Amino acid sequence: MFRKILVANRGEIAVRIIRTCREMGIDTVAVYSEADREALHVMLADEAVCIGPAKSKDSYLNMQNIISATVLTGAQAIHPGFGFLSENSSFARMCEDCNITFIGPKADTIDLLGNKSMARKTMQKAGVPVVPGSDGEVETVKDALRIADEIGYPVMIKASAGGGGKGMRAVHHPDNLENAFLSAKAEAKAAFGDDRLYMEKLIMNPKHIEFQILADSLGNVVHLGERDCSVQRRNQKMMEESPSPVMTKQLREKMGNAAVKAAKASGYINAGTIEFLLDSQGNYYFMEMNTRIQVEHPVTEMVTGIDMIREQIRIANGETLPFHQKDIEFRGHAIECRINAEDPNRGFLPCPGRVDNLLFPGGYGIRVDSALYPGYTIPPTYDSMLAKIIAYGKTREEAMDRMKRALVEMVIDGIQTNAEFQYALLEREEIITGNYNTGLLEGMK
Repeated sequence: MFRKILVANRGEIAVRIIRTCREMGIDTVAVYSEADREALHVMLADEAVCIGPAKSKDSYLNMQNIISATVLTGAQAIHPGFGFLSENSSFARMCEDCNITFIGPKADTIDLLGNKSMARKTMQKAGVPVVPGSDGEVETVKDALRIADEIGYPVMIKASAGGGGKGMRAVHHPDNLENAFLSAKAEAKAAFGDDRLYMEKLIMNPKHIEFQILADSLGNVVHLGERDCSVQRRNQKMMEESPSPVMTKQLREKMGNAAVKAAKASGYINAGTIEFLLDSQGNYYFMEMNTRIQVEHPVTEMVTGIDMIREQIRIANGETLPFHQKDIEFRGHAIECRINAEDPNRGFLPCPGRVDNLLFPGGYGIRVDSALYPGYTIPPTYDSMLAKIIAYGKTREEAMDRMKRALVEMVIDGIQTNAEFQYALLEREEIITGNYNTGLLEGMK
């Protein structure tokens, strides 16, 4: 097993990784920007190295500095967490060249699945259902108009190297396609340095269902069930749950098998997530594969009892999966609410600042993943997520009741958060009945 792992991330996911490493007897190295000098992950790690100024491009995206910190401290592996360099094939390849284990898939696999149009082709060859769309990249407005006519409006323009809602445009009429195409191209170039686009039929108000998979280097692949991530605002997830309230045993088996098939088709190793769109008729379509740990992985951990970070580390160390598909049991229900430093009453405006007082909820069935502590000053430089509250119950109703109790119990003084907004969501009829989809918060700025 690795003696020392460098955690190339910050915030709650860095804390999450460090905790599992400590349980496994592995020393950890935290990297931090000048803005994160007082961050919790820096305090919890065995060692810490400053890798640059506050801006991400100068620190958490600075590949050379991170590799240098790894070599300097004698770490044998790097865990990238999510975001930042977690899906950067150049960084994964740099790790390979420096004889450092990248805790994630191989660089070539990241290349294959990171290019959304190439991923579509791979899934089509493997027999995994995909949303009707373009055969590869769409290069010109003229091509876009032709393809849109063929598959029918509405359509969705997407960045080939995209993610996080960037470079995406919904088009309902031909008159709007040119502007949408050009603006998506510009946004993709700015966000990813890659302006290639592809196009899909827009499935109206689907469910966003994703399947968690684990795959070892010997070709063993299992799925750990689904997460329903349909509560989104502007393509950003806000609340997730497992299992999905609309999932049947038969549909789970079909979609789970498709997820495993997708992983095997791409030669995948480590933890990954296959995202599907599920329409109102029960038809499902491959959307994309995330080649990293997900923000919402705790709900899967709660219903399966499997520590995802531990398994990522074991797989990266060359070990085989300790279970087969038949061994995995799904028990109870888990819901996660993302607590962000933002003001829903002012268009979800980010609200960085000092945390004057802090009380996280506790009690049976409640888990909190966070890097906050009283007196901590949240920098304005990074993502606004402060914490993830996860509630577990024997039933969905019990989990929802616990979550509402936890949200009321939580105190974060000094800044605005979206906690009250999350509570209000849990009281909406669509959420209570489970009859919600990605259109639930449509139009909300």
